[in-house]
Parts: sequence; structure tokens; C-alpha cells
Amino acid sequence: MKKYIIPLALCSCALLAGEHVLAQKQEQKPPSVGASFLQINPDARTSGMGDAPTGVEPDANALFHNAAKIVFAGDWGVSASYAPRMWELNNNGSGNTALFYVAGFKNFDDKEGIGLSMKYFHHGDVTFRDDNGAVLQQYKPKEFAVDASYARKLGNRLALAISLRYIRSDLGNGTFNGLQQKPAQAGAGDIGLYYQNNVDHIDFGNRYSWGVSFTNIGNKLKYTDDANRKTFLPMNLRIGGGYSFVHTTEHTFTLAAEVNKLLVPTPPIYVEDNNGVPTSEIAKGKDPNRGVAAALFSSLWDAPDGFREEIREFTAAGGIEYAYQHQFFVRAGYFREHPNKGFRQHFAAGIGARVKMFQFDMAYVMPTDNSQFRRKSLKFSLLYTLSPEK
Repeated sequence: MKKYIIPLALCSCALLAGEHVLAQKQEQKPPSVGASFLQINPDARTSGMGDAPTGVEPDANALFHNAAKIVFAGDWGVSASYAPRMWELNNNGSGNTALFYVAGFKNFDDKEGIGLSMKYFHHGDVTFRDDNGAVLQQYKPKEFAVDASYARKLGNRLALAISLRYIRSDLGNGTFNGLQQKPAQAGAGDIGLYYQNNVDHIDFGNRYSWGVSFTNIGNKLKYTDDANRKTFLPMNLRIGGGYSFVHTTEHTFTLAAEVNKLLVPTPPIYVEDNNGVPTSEIAKGKDPNRGVAAALFSSLWDAPDGFREEIREFTAAGGIEYAYQHQFFVRAGYFREHPNKGFRQHFAAGIGARVKMFQFDMAYVMPTDNSQFRRKSLKFSLLYTLSPEK
């Protein structure tokens, strides 16, 4: 049992985010983070646009990526999202691997608002076995995060928000190499800036927007009783924007695009001994054992291969949404991550329907053949918004 606790837990964590990497030797490696479920976009609407949420019309799901948007979203609103993952594995008895997300906001005096949200990820059933393959125990890894946000307008078109987050990541128990495994806990915060305006270039009511957010900025996770073994949260920089055009009473097209960059240390290249085994001496790059504040700034220029490798750590996403009478929606998008930096690449498609204040959305994510994220996935969201602002 001691031999399998951590490997199985880490494997489960990788399946969660769809970021597991094939066992191949390469000098450029992706940054390592814990609680990677925090990176998963729960919203079916923007998942159908390739995971480019910043530039789309604000709603309750903005609490995930940029809470500053909620002050433009109406009086109040709530949302619920569900994403069954790895259903091919689930059908083979691994349990219900799924992501759940609920969010809600309330605005006051058209100037400020508050929001609450919770994300929960269940990894399914993990079986621990001994060296002979005998079952030792069944374990159910799970993770969740609870958020509280405050947003305020800075004028009529610009808004700023801060969020506080509690995170608990429970991936395994038992011992490994004499270390006691335990659930990891952390506190984190987000800062978001968002701008939107209207312009009449093509027709009327055309909308454009942009936003910048820093998310999951917090202390490291500790999965064992060893104080020196800690893992960074997926601290992230998100920059995105969108444009809605041909905004008539019948037809609206929205284009959205954004980039993301993990603000955590890039793994260095270590000197190898005569047997090809890496030593503790760093050949290229910087020591990854640094504090949170140092990592936030140095992560922009610490890649062993310099600027070229640093650029490869940015992910790119883009998508389009067509709306008919603002009631029926069709969406498509694409997400790309460099092969050496996680290799998540997928097309996405989605549909949606709105009846009065209710909106239902569904997204289908289709990984490319060579991507490390090989499993297709579905996402569903139900949204209610009172008096949405147009």
C-alpha cells in the first residue's frame, strides 16, 4: 500500500485536469501545480467557445474567471453547472468522476456587487493494491473550493473585483516513503479588472470588452507531514476580450479570445550523473523552491530555454457565438497548449436556449488526436438572471 498511495493519487489528479503527459524525455517541461481542478472552466457556454470566457456577456459564471464582470450582469443571478468526466472510465466501474459548480451574485445601487460560488470535484473510486495485486482499500479522492467576491464599478464602464477562496484537496491517505499523506488546504485570492462599452460601427448596440485577472494567488499546498514538500496552487494570469457585432433584434455574433499563463516556476534542467540520473545541481534555469511572491514575478522569465520557452507556456483560446433573437445559441471554439507544456488541445462546440430569465447551455469538448487530453467531455449549465443589462 505504501508503494501505491502517491502514484495513484497523482494519477487521479492528472485525469481530473486532462493534463497527464506521456512518459517521454524532453528538456522543456510544464510547470507543476496542485489542485489543478481550479483551472477547469465549469461554464458550458464559454466552454463551447474554446474556453475563452472573458469577452462574453457577463453572468453569474463570471465569478470563476473575472468577478469584476458581475456589476454589469443585472440585479442578481444564479447558476449551476455539471460536467461528467471520463465517462468511458465511469462505465467500467471507476465511480462517478464529475465536476459540480454553483454560483450567485447580487448587485447594489448599480455600482457594487457581491458573489458566492463553490466548485466540487469528485475523482471517482481509486483502488489501492499491494505488490501482489490484492485490494487493500477503496478511496474516493475529492477536492473543493469556496469563494466570496466583491466587485465595484470605477466609472460607468470599468470595474474592479477581489475574491477570497478556501481550497481543500483530498487525494489520498496512508504513508509513502515514511511520510504520512493528508488532505491539503490553502487560502487564495483573485484580482480582476473588466471594461465594456458599446459602439455603432456596423449596426447598433455593438459591444466590446476586455479584462485582466490574476487568480488562485495563495499559499502552497502540503500533502504530507514534511514541511519541505509543498506544491504551488495554479496561480494564473488571464487576459481576454470580445466583440459582439451585427447586434440587431434578430442576429448577434460574438467573437472572444484570450491567453493564460501560469505564474509558477518553470522546472529547470538538472545536471545528470554518469548514469543519466538527474542530480540536484541545476544546469539551466532557476531553483523552483521559492516563495509565492517571488514565483509570481520570476515566473515570467525563469524558463531554462529563455524567451522562446516562456512564450510556449501561454495557452491560447478563441471562439464564436451566434445568437438568434437572443434566445437560441450556437457556438464553436478552439483551445491550444504547446506540446511541451501540457499539450491540451481541443475543439469545442455548444448550443443554448433562453426562456425568459432562464438559460440552458451545453458544450461538447473534442480533444485533437495527438493531444494528451484524450477523453471527450460534456458540460451542462443552467442560469437564471434577473433584469440582465444589455
